[in-house]
Parts: sequence; C-alpha cells; structure tokens
Amino acid sequence: MATEAGKPLSSARPAARVHSLLVETRERVEFKDITGILQDLVTESGVQSGTCFVFVPHTTAAILFNENDDPALQKDLDAFLKQLAPSDKSYHHNDGNCDAHLKAAVIGNSKALLVENGRLILGRWQGVFLCEFDGPRRRALRVKVVAD
Repeated sequence: MATEAGKPLSSARPAARVHSLLVETRERVEFKDITGILQDLVTESGVQSGTCFVFVPHTTAAILFNENDDPALQKDLDAFLKQLAPSDKSYHHNDGNCDAHLKAAVIGNSKALLVENGRLILGRWQGVFLCEFDGPRRRALRVKVVAD
C-alpha cells in the first residue's frame, strides 16, 4: 500500500476485516434487528463502496432481510414458519429442535449487502434480522466489510 509520511494515500482501500460479535437472544423464536450494528461496522471500516457479508455459524439461526417498520410482520413470519415446520411434528432428527433447523435452512445463514457512500443499501422499510429459532442463546455473528 502506498503511503506518504506513514499515512495511507487517499486512493488506498481500507483493509477488509472480519468482525466477530455475540448477540444475545431472549426467546425461543426471535427476530432481532441487527441493522444498526451492521451500519456501525461499515462506518468503522471506512469503506465507501463495497460489500458487507453477514454470516451466523449456527444451524438453528438465520439472517433475514425484511421489513423492520411493523413488528406485526415478525409475528406473521413466525406463524408462517410454524406452519412449514411445526415444533410438535414427529421428525427423524428427534432432539426437540428439528423445526428450528428446518426454519433456519429455509431462510439461510448468510447474506451480502451492498455498501454505497458508506451506507448499507437497503429499501426504505428493510432491515437485517438475526433469526433465532432455538433460543434463548448467545449467537456468534461474523461480519466482513470489503471495499470494491
């Protein structure tokens, strides 16, 4: 990287960093808005244009982009997922949390967000949620902000 008197030149890209966070959940099923946490990491990184990768390394948790304006949508999403994977169904994986594995598999454990002008690119009503399906727990979250 080119430097002038020990300082990076303006054309130098910020180095990509992986952030490891712990997020506490308090309910068996919870949709925790992590949009602000992610934006803070993007701001800290100094990246003006790039990508923010979000990954939750758990098999009963997921990452979701959805509306963050009306909490009633979270209740509807929970009800919808309960219809897809009811907790009281007899599953082959019968340790009491197979429904949580299935819900997490449907939503997915990672997402990528665009960054422009130092801001996450989200729709007007969108937010990023850590979806907990087998809580309460302490969940690891990995975030990597990469410049273009």
